[in-house]
Amino acid sequence: MDGHDLKRTLKLFPATNLVVANMIGAGIFTTSGLLLRELGSPLLMLALWAAGGALALLGALCYGELGAAMPRAGGEYVYLSELFHPVFGFLTGWVSFFAGFSAPLAASALGFSAYVASAVPATVGWGHPDLARQLLAIVAIGGLTLVHVRGIEFGSRVQNVLTVGKVALILGLVVAGFALGQGDVAHFREGAAIERGIGGWKTAGLSLMWIMFAYSGWNAAAYIGSEIERPERNLPRSLLLGTGIVLLLYLGLNALYVYAIPPADMAGVIPIGGAATSRLFGRSAETVIALLIAFALLSSLSAIIIIGPRVYYAMARDGYFFRAVSEVHPRFRVPAKAIVLQSLLAIVMVMTGTFDQILTYMGFCLGIFPILAAMGIFRLRRTGTLPYRMPGHPVVPLAFAAVSVLILVLGYLERPVESSVALLTVAAGVPVYFVFRRSRQRHSQAGGT
Repeated sequence: MDGHDLKRTLKLFPATNLVVANMIGAGIFTTSGLLLRELGSPLLMLALWAAGGALALLGALCYGELGAAMPRAGGEYVYLSELFHPVFGFLTGWVSFFAGFSAPLAASALGFSAYVASAVPATVGWGHPDLARQLLAIVAIGGLTLVHVRGIEFGSRVQNVLTVGKVALILGLVVAGFALGQGDVAHFREGAAIERGIGGWKTAGLSLMWIMFAYSGWNAAAYIGSEIERPERNLPRSLLLGTGIVLLLYLGLNALYVYAIPPADMAGVIPIGGAATSRLFGRSAETVIALLIAFALLSSLSAIIIIGPRVYYAMARDGYFFRAVSEVHPRFRVPAKAIVLQSLLAIVMVMTGTFDQILTYMGFCLGIFPILAAMGIFRLRRTGTLPYRMPGHPVVPLAFAAVSVLILVLGYLERPVESSVALLTVAAGVPVYFVFRRSRQRHSQAGGT
């Protein structure tokens, strides 16, 4: 084995768990109240959550074929580099470094600390609560970083425990809420109709962009293709199983939110999980839900720390990122420097507060490159025999791309400022790519002399 290679040790169960853990994060616990404020109708909100899950499943089908054909660390970076041009691969990695992984890592850590603080006020009760929450977030990032630099096998065992516990807690909340909670099915028939015309379409598009951010992670297993056993079988299955599980959990949680809270009271509420639990079981239950959400976010932190560094590792191996990031730990066989780099950037974001209210920005950034990857399937199929061919071709990739483009266009029309910043982030990566390319060429020439 090459000293720079990663080991194929992950079977179907841990790969699926990683997809589930990466998807279930802050989005499902914070966006539904905002969505209902924009949409007005709880039934429309539930329909859009279902539509978002269906779109994620289409994407998972596409990435299953791509990942089985190119089972290497890096995901979209590998697919776009090989099927189109290295600049597109670099740009998806560039965007992932900021908007795709480091910023969500910081946000999830701050969310974790906020929920822990609300459940156990003593953790921030020493006079500087904001600093205390930041330090708690840093401890969470640092602790899980230490876990995952010790190897993918050890890290995946920790991840399995966190993910199984998170799914069990969410299922328990949904079942207990409907069976024992003080809700009302009449809430589903309340609410206002969405605005007609282009205004309503723009609102629906922006809502779907937020929902797709909550579903982001449906492609998680594709980023660790180099470490999955029998990737031609386990990689597509993990994507579809993980996405399907999360779709059902999201629909159950959102239905519970509506059952618990009248639409007029739900609109605009960000900590929607705590509000729903309070209505269902009384205020004393808010402590329980706060700990539940903190636990769920801890699992998400762990998944991001596993996945993101594999992108930077793949870029660095190709000479399009800092070369030290391509090094694999000689004992634990993980890209330890890439893991530490991502965690350090997330810690800087936690301490400086640079990540704040950028849901639309991240959603727009993360929606661009999967479209190009899905279109790459048409190029991939020209190469001949493939280890896995998804059902429904060419309808699946065309439908995924068309709906994703429509969401981005409508989202841009509704929120042009945040969307323009996202486009500028992508554009800023182009000159950086050429800097790394020149460095790569000089390094190659020096090696050949």
